[in-house]
Amino acid sequence: MQILMIGHSTVLIETDGQRVVTDPYFGTWGNPAFSRLNPPARTREELRDVNLVLLSHNHWDHVDRRFFRSLSSSVPVAAPNQTTWLTKWQGAQNVIGLKVWESRQFGTLKITAVPASHIAMTTGFVLQSENKQVYFAGDTYYGPFMKEIGNRFQLDAALMPVTTYRLPMTMGEQAAVRAVQDLSPKVVIPIHLGIRPRFPFLRTNQTIVGFERRLREANLETKVIILKDGETWNWPGKT
Repeated sequence: MQILMIGHSTVLIETDGQRVVTDPYFGTWGNPAFSRLNPPARTREELRDVNLVLLSHNHWDHVDRRFFRSLSSSVPVAAPNQTTWLTKWQGAQNVIGLKVWESRQFGTLKITAVPASHIAMTTGFVLQSENKQVYFAGDTYYGPFMKEIGNRFQLDAALMPVTTYRLPMTMGEQAAVRAVQDLSPKVVIPIHLGIRPRFPFLRTNQTIVGFERRLREANLETKVIILKDGETWNWPGKT
């Protein structure tokens, strides 16, 4: 299994011959309130042959309509059960709505929808493949449901936001540390770092470095893997 950071919350997970992309967003400008810091490391065209798309929620920086419209109808898009209609309206054809704790099997890959909390209807996902368990949080605040996720799964890695803005839309440094305490992953890969408020008063001084410092101060042994756009992390021992 390997994880490629494409940018922001878009990652490509390759496992056992399958390619899974999360929260696809290939825009390069952003929107009137947020700018995109770097262009995505892969183009829409380079990822049209994925086997599965995981969509945590339907906000503009997690959805790429052009990408959805380019996908074959045979490519499933897993999304929150409550928003299947919206995901279809945004261009996806083969939408699979999942309820919380519902699982689906895609070949040797098992996907389970897990709770999340955001200003939109949302879900997280746990991927199980190659004897590995990976949590993709999407956008979420900290919540007591993370303790249950940690109890149900022995997480090898957690892809989750660790900084935030004003108004907060995800976990900040301190909340992310509490999430690590509950989830107990071996590795954290920070996501949701690809956009920045255009207005300085909406920015904060929270950083990955600050999160990592708080993690050490809490005496947590979880390792932080910082992936720049275009960088890949291979599981230890994989050549």
